[in-house]
Amino acid sequence: AAAAPGSGRPRRGAGGRSASRRSLAARPALRGRRGRAAKRLAVAYEPGEEGAPGPTAAPWEPRGWRQQLERIRQMRSRRDAPVDRMGVETCYDSSAAPQVMRYQVLLSLMLSSQTKDEVTSAAMTRLRQRGLTVDSILQMDDATLGQIIYPVGFWRNKVKYIKQTTAILKQQYGGDIPSTVEELVKLPGVGPKMAHLAMHIAWNRVSGISVDTHVHRITNRLKWVKKETRSPEETRLALEDWLPRDLWREINWLLVGFGQQTCLPVNPRCGECLNRDICPAAKRR
Repeated sequence: AAAAPGSGRPRRGAGGRSASRRSLAARPALRGRRGRAAKRLAVAYEPGEEGAPGPTAAPWEPRGWRQQLERIRQMRSRRDAPVDRMGVETCYDSSAAPQVMRYQVLLSLMLSSQTKDEVTSAAMTRLRQRGLTVDSILQMDDATLGQIIYPVGFWRNKVKYIKQTTAILKQQYGGDIPSTVEELVKLPGVGPKMAHLAMHIAWNRVSGISVDTHVHRITNRLKWVKKETRSPEETRLALEDWLPRDLWREINWLLVGFGQQTCLPVNPRCGECLNRDICPAAKRR
């Protein structure tokens, strides 16, 4: 350090210490402050520190839903509901070529909309007796197709949708069906419920929960949605928000059969239901 004029001693700072001693003394302090800063950055916030985020809320799920689900499984263990005997999974020819099988799955789904399983199954049997393929449908006139599928619900519209969709499959997909939900719902007469079921049955892929009127009704009765939903598609989104994905494949089959046998649209059989003591809807009856 430079000496003060005429003193022969090092120049001192304002605090009375030499500049060199002050510099040396400051270094450990700086290292200490940097260490504390690094530690705080790693923690982000100390507990209770101002600005710290509050505790993360647990994901929402319905109260007692696992117990309700297990009891529904017990009630469905006999597998004797109409959906088990005559549902879409029983309507296609499992021995047909994969492409033909997938087409038959899609057609059975289109016919099943607002139609009882018994009626859909009978219509599919009649179609298969004619040789149900993309080409056979395209070669069939509308009047004949209508006679075969009658009396499925809205059969006149379905004749039109089946013909339009089949032509698209022939022209754009080589006679096969699309392998994504996004492409399936673009087909005439195919909605989200059908698309997700087609992905499950035809392609063996779980793309989402298939929600029909039974699933929509029952999940609202059980309060498996945060607030009442007004449409099956709204219900699907609400369920997928919390229901574990490994249950998505099972839930449609379980609830459809349960809705056909026990949790009926009108006059549900609450007295026969194993969930009668823990069902929010049953408590009001």
